[in-house]
Amino acid sequence: MNKPVRRIAIFCGLLILTLLIRDNWLQYVEAGDLQENSKNRRITIERYAQPRGDIIVDGKSITGSAKTNGSDYAYKRTYKNGPMWAPVTGYASQAFGANLLESVEDGILTGNDDRLFFRRTLDMITGEKKEGGNVVTTLNGAAQKAAFEGLGSKKGAVAAIDPSTGAILALASTPSYDPSSFAGNSTKTDTPAWQKLQKAKNPDDPMLNRALRETYPPGSTFKVVTAAAALEHGLVGNPDDKTETPLPWVMPNTRTELKNDGPLPCKNATLREALRVSCNTVFGKAGADLGKDKMKETAEKFGFNSEQFVPVRSSASVWPTEMDAPQTALSSIGQFETATTPLQMAMVAAAVANDGKLMQPYMVDSLQAPDLNVIEKHEPNEMSRPLSEENAQKLQSMMETVVDSGTGRNAKINGVKVGGKTGTAQHGVDNSEKPYAWFISYAKTDSGSPVAVAVVVEDSDASRGDISGGGLAAPIAKAVMQAVVDSKK
Repeated sequence: MNKPVRRIAIFCGLLILTLLIRDNWLQYVEAGDLQENSKNRRITIERYAQPRGDIIVDGKSITGSAKTNGSDYAYKRTYKNGPMWAPVTGYASQAFGANLLESVEDGILTGNDDRLFFRRTLDMITGEKKEGGNVVTTLNGAAQKAAFEGLGSKKGAVAAIDPSTGAILALASTPSYDPSSFAGNSTKTDTPAWQKLQKAKNPDDPMLNRALRETYPPGSTFKVVTAAAALEHGLVGNPDDKTETPLPWVMPNTRTELKNDGPLPCKNATLREALRVSCNTVFGKAGADLGKDKMKETAEKFGFNSEQFVPVRSSASVWPTEMDAPQTALSSIGQFETATTPLQMAMVAAAVANDGKLMQPYMVDSLQAPDLNVIEKHEPNEMSRPLSEENAQKLQSMMETVVDSGTGRNAKINGVKVGGKTGTAQHGVDNSEKPYAWFISYAKTDSGSPVAVAVVVEDSDASRGDISGGGLAAPIAKAVMQAVVDSKK
């Protein structure tokens, strides 16, 4: 072979080698990035080439799929009672992607999950169209309806849990939105609908999942955590023994009195009486006496300072770690920098109701293949033990006193034992904003406690003086608990 031909052959060989290297690089190294690239429309086209699997509540689908016209996306997502279920389902949009369960369980819903590989292979051989699987939730339809309708036009959220398993029974957030309104990719309808829901154009932020992603000062509902810490760390043995709480009580290292909300019988009040009428002084002093480290230990056993995955991510609730004694006192009554999601406060109520055992919250019961065979089943898991069984039962008795004869009377249910705690959380510069109304509770029947609930109402048409957890939030919690109790009959 002469020299010029040999050079051309070598050059061509190098070109072929380069192409092979590049081809393998694209297939095995960059394949994942290319598949997830937002400009790769083929992936989206494939995702919407067939109906998605469904999200199931009470054995019935709350989602669906509809054929689209004039688009290379064959199907788009539809929702039943979209605004009510949006905090659970999230959205699946041809133009704007997906979130919440629609995103977390996208592999099952589209049929692309690796656990469905055999099914996909079989469908290719038989010529059957690929199908998506189903996501079966733990949600209780009646409880969700009671929560959503109870909030009504108010801004707020509800979370309800089965204390014995951690199963989430309700997850409501208002104002809400209809995921169907932007499920397609039309620039005439879907894009304007999406834009109207963005916080920049809608200050009420209807797409914010307030039950999982918003943190609020918990106000006096946090006194349940402080009471648990006082019992667990031996500061209080008997909830009916008088505490050494002067009135007025001046916070440590300051000249500032911690005020109670009105002329309450808080001087040396028992822990039970202090919870019944919501004495700031008793619980502020208890927190200061325990100190930030013991309070932190108990708060974190309840789930504070950790994100929760249910499997959707829930924001971490905050117990501040850097505080002095007066700040610890304020944090122990749910103020200062203490902040929590409604899900977290439902977890607090659930742990008390479940005799001190906190179960990991979850809202997916099982995943189904297209033929309805179960490919994954959730098993309840214990998360922690914030307090002993003995102390949990003492705290149950105290919370039941709150409902029987204290600030939580509006949560009473005939024939059902209810424990609860109200809260009115101040916020804004110098507490200038309308307070948040809180209520946490559980219902208890002869067969145990089927539900624990947390309700927060951000604002209301009511005047500032009329805003209270017992007045605004407790009736919503009652309706949710009643719905769960009735469904168990």
